[in-house]
Amino acid sequence: MRTRLTPALLLLASALLASAESPAKPELLELSDYLNEAMASNPRLEALEQRYEAGMQRIPQSGALPDPMFQITHFIESVQTRTGPQENVFVLSQKLPWFGKRGSQKSAASAEAEVLWYSLQNQQLVLAREVSLAFFEYTYTREAIDLTRENRDLLQKLEPIVEEKVRAGADLNALLRLKVEIGKVDDRLQTLQQKKVAQSAELGRLLGLPTTSILPDPKWEAPAPTTYDPSSIAAAIRANNPELQMMQRQIDSAEARSEIARLANYPDITLGLNYIQTGDPVVNPTTPDAGQDPWGFTVAVNVPLWFGKYNASKAEALASRRSLESEYTNRMNDLQAKLLTSLSSLNNANRQLNLYGNELLGLAEQAVENSRAGYRSGRTGILEVIDSERSLLDLQLLYWRAVADAWKQRVIIQTLANQPLSSEFSKSPSYE
Repeated sequence: MRTRLTPALLLLASALLASAESPAKPELLELSDYLNEAMASNPRLEALEQRYEAGMQRIPQSGALPDPMFQITHFIESVQTRTGPQENVFVLSQKLPWFGKRGSQKSAASAEAEVLWYSLQNQQLVLAREVSLAFFEYTYTREAIDLTRENRDLLQKLEPIVEEKVRAGADLNALLRLKVEIGKVDDRLQTLQQKKVAQSAELGRLLGLPTTSILPDPKWEAPAPTTYDPSSIAAAIRANNPELQMMQRQIDSAEARSEIARLANYPDITLGLNYIQTGDPVVNPTTPDAGQDPWGFTVAVNVPLWFGKYNASKAEALASRRSLESEYTNRMNDLQAKLLTSLSSLNNANRQLNLYGNELLGLAEQAVENSRAGYRSGRTGILEVIDSERSLLDLQLLYWRAVADAWKQRVIIQTLANQPLSSEFSKSPSYE
């Protein structure tokens, strides 16, 4: 049985980047394609799913009665009685745990199965977050490669112009500086290309795919500025985060274990039926009931005397429950801290998107045009052209870095709360 995306994850994928009108594509072009492939093929999810199935099978075992006992005693030398020789004794007995023991054991097993279920859900969210963050880093690297290559090509187009000026008597140093800059940009480009190979391999690992080939290049656009209400997201984390729900079920299991420990010093009851096979009497066959097989009903209880053991068991169960409660509180604090960190990072990314996209990039592009025109007319030197080109590339990279950060923080916030995105996110640009 394969793991499927939960509704929250499906909405997360589609609302982030996938168009609702476009048909599903088998190629890995959109984030939803990557998530679907990861949920279907990642071996970690398959392992957790099988662990959950195993946990479910422990529930009926925990609530079942112990197997009945059937005992046969054969007398090598028959016991002679007035009604005849006793030849065989048949005993059938059934142990009945004290009231509440079986129910507590079943409750503990059920809570432990739920722990495995929420562990599976949590791993789905963790995998979705890992895939999404790796996806946006991979897409940013692709964008950086395109921009760096474009910058290198533009600088290379300047090279014949500078060479012509040098042949006309201009300073050779301008050509040398240009060649140095082209070499530096080309080195950055090759570094980014190697980084893309490593990121593709990591994405392929998360998707359970062979890592020998480079994954295709998806397209993306900047998200619309978005803000979240910290209090509502924090409430959603407390209510919906599967890791917290998993820990809550661990506390429930510990409470059931405490009840099992409390009931351990109550005796169990064993009911039995005895049947004695008696042969024909040889001494006095006229004795009343001669040759009749007697039978009887027995009741037995164990005597719980080792109070130190039972007290230690109860103290252990209580300490385990308190430990889990403290871990739950600590994890809740960690998640709230992560939420505040992500909200702060998202606000900063939104600020940078506005700063670079609406203000600085336009100015930098204008500065590049002016410096190029000035160099052709002789009003500026090659250093001004190189500086303006470098400044534009840096701003473009910063802009797309902010785009990647904004998408990543949205993913982190949504997976922390295990909720689908609000309707306004469904209007986010889709891949072309």
